[in-house]
Amino acid sequence: MTAITNTKPKILYSCYFARSRQGEHFIPEHVFSYQVSGEMIASDSKNTYHSKPGDFRLSKRNHLAKFIKIPPEGGEFKSISLFLDQEILREISNEYNIKIQRKTDSESMIPLASDPLYKSFIESLISYLEVEQENNEALFKLKIKEAIHLLIKVNPELKDILFDFTEPGKIDLEAFMNKNFHFNVHLNRFAYLTGRSLATFKRDFEKVFQQTPGKWLLNKRLQEAYYLIKQGNPPSEVYIGVGFEDLSHFSFSFKKKFGVVPSSLFSK
Repeated sequence: MTAITNTKPKILYSCYFARSRQGEHFIPEHVFSYQVSGEMIASDSKNTYHSKPGDFRLSKRNHLAKFIKIPPEGGEFKSISLFLDQEILREISNEYNIKIQRKTDSESMIPLASDPLYKSFIESLISYLEVEQENNEALFKLKIKEAIHLLIKVNPELKDILFDFTEPGKIDLEAFMNKNFHFNVHLNRFAYLTGRSLATFKRDFEKVFQQTPGKWLLNKRLQEAYYLIKQGNPPSEVYIGVGFEDLSHFSFSFKKKFGVVPSSLFSK
């Protein structure tokens, strides 16, 4: 079961019995999350984060992440995520004249110590999420505003993160792509995160790498896959880790480049 509003504001209640799921995504908004049951392992280009039942976390906006969601044996994976969108944060900033004191460079996911205020808030929210409801946008907006006020009350240092409305600036394209090529997102996401329009990103990319982004990404991912398989990692795990969506497409591209299928290389 997944209960989710169709329009902003958005609160997501993930709940399923299935085996471990993995995927990746671009995080466009700050997300306040609580792990009800099961575990989630998330990673960015630098760190790995492990959330267990009872854990709270804040995922910062404008980051790329891979994740694995693991249900407990014989049980359900459950998590609650509140998307703290820019519109609501700006409303609070204007209403209470909240300004950041300084820009912060914290990690993309911030573990939050458990607090009675957080716990009581989540308990009050679960009853709404476990029953399908209509016309809940106004209620969810109030709950998201409540969550924001709780966050800056319990963790005042988060103010400089939540109310920083600046967009990504132009950064070193080569360094960024070498760190993040394995994330399977559209080029416009890479462009945005490097502080460029899509047209400027493509133009700058070809100046730096002497290739189009599509060709470079394919070759880079295949080279990384070759190395990982030679190190003893199974192709069925490698293809997702290096940024491919489909195993058959990965195998076809791998054979075209290296002359052998990934499984034959792994078996040697």
